[in-house]
Amino acid sequence: MTSNDVARQRALERRSLLAGLVSAATLPAWAQFRVEISGVGATQIPLALAPLRDEGQAGVPISQIIRSDLERSGLFRVMPADGVPDERASVDLPAWRSRGADALVAGSVSKLADGRFDVRFKLWDAVKGDDLLGQSKVVLAADLRLAAHRIADDIHQKLTGERGVNATRIAYVARTGRRYTLYVTDADGENGQVALASNDPIISPAWAPDGRSLAYVSFHTGKATVWVQELATGTLRMVANFRGSNSAPAWSPDGSRLAVALAQDGLTQLFTMPASGGTPLRLTTSSGIDTEPLYAPDGRSIYFVSDRGGGPQVYRVGVAGDKVERVTFTGNYNISPAISPDGKQLAFISRQGNAFRLMLQDLDNGTTTALSDTQDDESPSFAPNGRLLVYATRLQGTDVLMTTTLDGKIKTRLVSTGRDTDMREPAWGPFGR
Repeated sequence: MTSNDVARQRALERRSLLAGLVSAATLPAWAQFRVEISGVGATQIPLALAPLRDEGQAGVPISQIIRSDLERSGLFRVMPADGVPDERASVDLPAWRSRGADALVAGSVSKLADGRFDVRFKLWDAVKGDDLLGQSKVVLAADLRLAAHRIADDIHQKLTGERGVNATRIAYVARTGRRYTLYVTDADGENGQVALASNDPIISPAWAPDGRSLAYVSFHTGKATVWVQELATGTLRMVANFRGSNSAPAWSPDGSRLAVALAQDGLTQLFTMPASGGTPLRLTTSSGIDTEPLYAPDGRSIYFVSDRGGGPQVYRVGVAGDKVERVTFTGNYNISPAISPDGKQLAFISRQGNAFRLMLQDLDNGTTTALSDTQDDESPSFAPNGRLLVYATRLQGTDVLMTTTLDGKIKTRLVSTGRDTDMREPAWGPFGR
């Protein structure tokens, strides 16, 4: 690859793929997150939520987590329900309806003799005057946050008919000084676990469809290589270490193959290969740089970014390498595609003047909408229910993670309390945790 090709690739991907080796640094202690929610959605279900009785003994703010989860979805407007003691209360539903609540939630937390916790809740329909849902979740202390997320998902599904995503996970890369850490966290950014820490750059994390593994690019061998890591065991395997740069892994929907961007013949092009490693099969042959592949949900085509037409744009190609077509036409610089789970929406990053902004395109009619007003957005990723996007952006000199609803009206910043930590490359995991 010539120096000109390298410059083109770096401009196209907006990532430091050819970053040099960096010196060792101390691994930062895990920093807790807080959630900042702004904006008002167009249509929201008014829901009254009472503090869970005795939740203080759990040491986890369960009702607060439930509230934040529901508000982050953009589908709920949560109001306090003080005065409702727990799930066993006799509730005057018409009175709550008169206060503007369509639904009501209350519950309790009890510590059992074996150290586990019994978390109970009840959901009432204040409009129809009915009991909708009542459950008990017996969990270890370490799983109390997950129990809160699952309660939020139960409420979400009962009231909207579709699955919530609060019990899913996100992966992202944190940079503190010259130290890179791949984290896996709850969907709200809490409860983080270190998957990998390195003195060398880590980029492009991608979830396996079953949620058990992550593919990513590491530079610890002195060049960009693709690895797959099993999260439960930490087992690592190198799957792409061919001549030149190996980057941008993406899983097929059935988890059997990876699409990758390889520069083994000079200019970066797209290949597919077995997810366990093996011989790559060339997918594209062009005079431009082809990178950032992403399988369509039906597995029949792959979206990617190419500058074959001059400036970088999103294209689509059949998995056999046929039927290449351009997808984005708004603006002259569009990168980082993400496809909604139903295959109907394309999120991407578009250069608008000197700013890089998150965009959403309806793939049926081509309508494109700007979802952000920030200047340096990167790496969008859809939630598995297709209702939210997570992305990275830069605020007040720091790289942070944001989520947004698809109308751009409800934005959530996941704010690290760690100092001098940049958060990048978020990837939202699948259902099935």
